Amino acid sequence: MLPVENRIAGPVHAALDALARFDSLEHLREFTLPVHLALLGLHGATVDGIRQVLSHPVALKQCTKWLWEHRLATVVEAYDTAGAARMVSIRRDPSVAAIAASWAGAYYGLVVLAEAIEDLPDNATRFVLVRRKPAVVS
Repeated sequence: MLPVENRIAGPVHAALDALARFDSLEHLREFTLPVHLALLGLHGATVDGIRQVLSHPVALKQCTKWLWEHRLATVVEAYDTAGAARMVSIRRDPSVAAIAASWAGAYYGLVVLAEAIEDLPDNATRFVLVRRKPAVVS
């Protein structure tokens, strides 16, 4: 499944480029799923104590208003949201947080410092299910 468009952030260009580039991929179905994001940190961390936030660029775009209102020091792009949560758990620095789904925080032993931080409450992402086209037998 590839995320191709988010209601807030718009098109996911890397996924759309991949679909256009690889003609061996077959588009099977589309799904639109709700997306709710949280600020995740270590036990004992506080929103006011966060100095760095890690997340995927598309997730960061979905939380622009919240980030602006809280003016957290540094925003660092990560490969994906769950990976950002993993990095927070590894670094063990209470001044570092991730923006990701709350389940990612639970998986990596983090706590939710703020929830529903996406700019729109009806945030959603459209995904495309693809597979490699079956080989043609002649």
